[in-house]
Amino acid sequence: MKLIIQIPCFNEEGQLPTTISHLPRRVAGFDDVEWLVIDDGSVDRTIEVARAHGVDHIVRLTNHKGLAAAFQAGVDAGLKLGADVIVNTDADNQYEGADIPKLVAPIVRGEADMVVGDRQVETIAHFSSGKKLLQRVGSWVVRHASSTEIPDTTSGFRAYNREAALQVQAVSKFTYTLETIIQAGKLLVAVDHVPIRTNTKTRESRLFPSTGAYVRRNALSIFRIYSQYEPLKVFWGGAMVMGLAALALFIRFLVYFAEGDGRGHVQSLIAGAVLFIGAMLLGSLGVIGDLLDAQRTISQRTFERVRRIELELGVQPSHYEPGAPAGKHRQIDAARGAEGPSAAGAADREALEV
Repeated sequence: MKLIIQIPCFNEEGQLPTTISHLPRRVAGFDDVEWLVIDDGSVDRTIEVARAHGVDHIVRLTNHKGLAAAFQAGVDAGLKLGADVIVNTDADNQYEGADIPKLVAPIVRGEADMVVGDRQVETIAHFSSGKKLLQRVGSWVVRHASSTEIPDTTSGFRAYNREAALQVQAVSKFTYTLETIIQAGKLLVAVDHVPIRTNTKTRESRLFPSTGAYVRRNALSIFRIYSQYEPLKVFWGGAMVMGLAALALFIRFLVYFAEGDGRGHVQSLIAGAVLFIGAMLLGSLGVIGDLLDAQRTISQRTFERVRRIELELGVQPSHYEPGAPAGKHRQIDAARGAEGPSAAGAADREALEV
């Protein structure tokens, strides 16, 4: 079996060596462990640094497309490079690379198709209270929409087996983390989670310039994703609220009208009519969204079949470049072996035996 560890990167020449140094070259249950860097239009020496540190494969996007696009390009390349399991981690060394054997263990044991690393957000010191609150709310919404029990839905430290990776289709331009979990739940993919460790914060997030931006963008993403996958619940729920408000105003007007004082309360009738029209529009949007949801499901199945056909035909990954030569790998692995391999041997076996 082959394990490919992918790292989406954007101008990470400074942090990438540390991240790579924590990645394992041997994981129990796999014959080969290879590293893949997706360069998301970097303007620094990210690719040169990746090759110098023994990265096997490189996908170089021609311009900066965003994290979701880089993740999707990596999954596509990993499948075409023959991966049986794909692990995604961040270039900023947020996640502890030594936990990769623990992350893939449920897949190796045949208990899960997709595993998400649980950072135990409440214990992360540098997360603000507002960020932790949004994490809880967002995770609750995603769990409800996906019928899964993932406590940390925004974690990017996750593993997919080949079948799960074939079905992943991140269409968001912002983040893939929430959307792919909902997809997995809707497609009845077996999703599990394991507790993981995180490293000390090394820099500010490049996705979010501030906590306020994080809250705004994630809140918008949560609403968008939930309305995309559960349009009837979202729009009919809003329509019901507006309809009840309209009914209350109509009753108010009728009470005054029956008492002979209706002329002075025409505003209630007008406001009720506006709310009623709004309720009808929201109800119509729910029906349209439900029809589009069916179309989205058909498109997703078509996408999966196209992927399978590409793999059968041996189509090469897009924007692919070879990484470090094999001789370079052996030199780096030998040097790391002298210092003690990270996450190898006994640690791997222990993870599988848990």
